[in-house]
Amino acid sequence: MALFIKLGWYFRLQWRRYTAAILMLLGTDVLEMSIPWLTGGLIDHVLANTLERALLLRYVGAVVAIGFLVYLMRYLWRIFLFYSSFQLAETMRQRIYAHMTKMAPQFFGSHRTGDLMARATNDISALEMTAGEGVLSGIDGMVTGLLVVAIMAVVIDWRLTLVALLPFPFMAWYFMRIGDRLHVGFRDAQERFSDLNDRVQESVSGIRMLRAFGREAIEDEEFLRIADSTAEANMRVAATDSLYDPAIFMTVGSSFLLCIGMGAWLVEHQQLTLGELTSFTMYLGFLVWPMFAYGWLLNILERGSAAFDRIQQLLDTQSPVQDTGTVTTVASTDVQFDIAGFTHIGSAMPALHNIHVRVKAGETLGIVGPTGSGKSTLVNLLMRYFDHPDCDIRIGGVPIQSLSLASLRGLIAMVPQDPFLFTATIAENIALGKPGASLEEVRAVAELAAIDKDILRFPLGYETLVGERGITLSGGQKQRIAIARALLLDAPILILDDALSAVDVATERRILRHLHELRSGRTSIVLCHRLSAVEDAQQIIVLRHGELVERGTHHSLLAQQGWYARMVNYQKLERTVESGR
Repeated sequence: MALFIKLGWYFRLQWRRYTAAILMLLGTDVLEMSIPWLTGGLIDHVLANTLERALLLRYVGAVVAIGFLVYLMRYLWRIFLFYSSFQLAETMRQRIYAHMTKMAPQFFGSHRTGDLMARATNDISALEMTAGEGVLSGIDGMVTGLLVVAIMAVVIDWRLTLVALLPFPFMAWYFMRIGDRLHVGFRDAQERFSDLNDRVQESVSGIRMLRAFGREAIEDEEFLRIADSTAEANMRVAATDSLYDPAIFMTVGSSFLLCIGMGAWLVEHQQLTLGELTSFTMYLGFLVWPMFAYGWLLNILERGSAAFDRIQQLLDTQSPVQDTGTVTTVASTDVQFDIAGFTHIGSAMPALHNIHVRVKAGETLGIVGPTGSGKSTLVNLLMRYFDHPDCDIRIGGVPIQSLSLASLRGLIAMVPQDPFLFTATIAENIALGKPGASLEEVRAVAELAAIDKDILRFPLGYETLVGERGITLSGGQKQRIAIARALLLDAPILILDDALSAVDVATERRILRHLHELRSGRTSIVLCHRLSAVEDAQQIIVLRHGELVERGTHHSLLAQQGWYARMVNYQKLERTVESGR
């Protein structure tokens, strides 16, 4: 019952609907309890030979009226009760979604996608059942049971009631014994479902890679292993759950046996009428539902409790990047990095060390270096995907921690290394950050990103539906759509994180020329491996093993004859070989 206490905040929020549902449940139970009483009275009139036609019609009319009212009330309480449970599911899903959108990348690195999906779907469904079926079985079962016992003891015969209830304490003790097993079993089943969900998600996302490496048979075997483990966990739960029904049938059967034996003795000694015994046995039949309701309630509560623990564990996880900033505007867009050191969680080696860079408003900063040198980490710190006390990063002289996350990220348009496209039209993907943009605005930025002609070659043009993660497009097309998306935002700071790696040199130069013309006087940060992308930058820094090893303009770095100069010469030679000149 502790779960109902934990959900008390929601019951208080929806108290009107739950009150209406419970009152109608009570009305339904009271009306149903009158049927055995009417039946017993009718039988006594028949035995006493006092049943007249008018009296019979009254009995029949009363039963018909009760049946109609019960039908109406059942319809209404279902609407109130289950609407409230559906609302709980919607509220919890909104909470989980809002919570996950605020989490830093480290959170998603330590939580599997399939597990998160399972908590937001399967676990929420279990919680929804608690707020609906659980409340129904708890309230209806308890009210019906108390009413039946009260009527049997007060109206008919208390001695017969005590005898009939003798088996029930043993059933309650037995239910307590298997309750803990159910909780553990449900939790394990939910964990196995998360594993299965995660495996399906990974396999579907990486289906082209699996086929390329011929791993279909291996993946089938691995999937079957996880599916078998999930099935076994659910079978264990089902086996435990199946122990309820036999206990209920044995208890109710024993109760009927004691009732008939004791009732027959009381009738024989004229301490009970046959009509009263008939009513009593009918009331005893009503106790079958409370017993099933009690077993069903335990089942639902154990399932819901395990699900609630998993959901609460997710919601209690705090993001290492807290949105505590209050500043919403900055005076300028100059960017200053003062990083004494930064190490990723779980890593022994620092990702960045002793980085001190200032980018004046309107300038372009080029960040280059070997793979793994810390280029992306540097801009991720600027975006506040990570936080560290040894990292002092400012925009317009304001520490980024003082800016609200919405304000900070509103200042920046970023094109990541691996652009993500949603299952939507090309126009909708470009207008992701500005949903109200007109087609003319979308086409204008698409032309600047050199993707307009490619889009128009599709039969549906800008209305072409993009597959999940842009699977229907080439790498270069995805990158250029992502660039167009960033340009549409027209943010004061633009970050290109190796965003031109999948386009040819000529297209790269055309895009860079457009960017130079469009963003004159605005701050840009360009990360790249192809060094031609930063030739016009006012400042270029070279990172190696997380440290700044070279700094200057394109020409001054060539004169230094360091890593930058060697890579420029190597890439020129590479292009010459490719062109055959």
